[in-house]
Amino acid sequence: MPTQLGPDEHLAALLSAGERLRDAAHRAGPAAPVPTCPAWDVRKLVLHTGMVHRWARANLRGEPANKTRHWQDEGAAVPDLLAWFADGVAALVETIRATPDDAKAMVFLKDAPPPRRFWARRQAHETTIHAADAVAAVLGRAPTVDDFPVDPAIAADGIDELLCGFITRGRNKLPLTRPMTIVVSAQDTGHAWTIVAKDNAPLATTIGAADRPDIQLTGTVAQLYLGLWNRGEEVIEQGDADFLSIWRKSIKVRWS
Repeated sequence: MPTQLGPDEHLAALLSAGERLRDAAHRAGPAAPVPTCPAWDVRKLVLHTGMVHRWARANLRGEPANKTRHWQDEGAAVPDLLAWFADGVAALVETIRATPDDAKAMVFLKDAPPPRRFWARRQAHETTIHAADAVAAVLGRAPTVDDFPVDPAIAADGIDELLCGFITRGRNKLPLTRPMTIVVSAQDTGHAWTIVAKDNAPLATTIGAADRPDIQLTGTVAQLYLGLWNRGEEVIEQGDADFLSIWRKSIKVRWS
């Protein structure tokens, strides 16, 4: 699951996503429901994302990273939640920039890059996806790529992290009646991935498009990024099974 992007590119995406999340959260208001995360309102979304930033920073600094409840309580108590969130983004970026390339810290995905690069990447996508959630709260529905543009290089990198890292861990299994080969193809950039899925078995992903797949998922790379992370509805599905419905019900990405 190596990334083709460098820390500077991921940090630029993290900073941009932090600003987008904060702006959308301000426009939506703290009590607005988040359609893409039905159990949350905007306040919970901001608290969660701010907590994750502090958790990742503590991990990189070699500090105790088990204070998730403390950080959420801290955010809940401050007079300006969005300022607290922005402070967390800035502190995380500063820490990643100061972390040596050979630093030791926990990572949790298969074939992960070294911790500094891993956490720059992970938090870039964590924050971008939750920024899409904040935009969904403004709109009252999942955003389109017109509502929430994503840089193609970042989108391709985020799909790769999801398909080659997260879903191959064995935590998410698909209830299928038969084995399936699924090809994910970006029409604008040429990126492609092949997923091999069997009933309630760990998923396997390879780079490139297999011949004659059972299911083909297509769209722009940004549409695929939002759709596969369950934040968009613009992916085009071709095949003889309602695979996307199964995916949306079964693939639940945890933050750690």
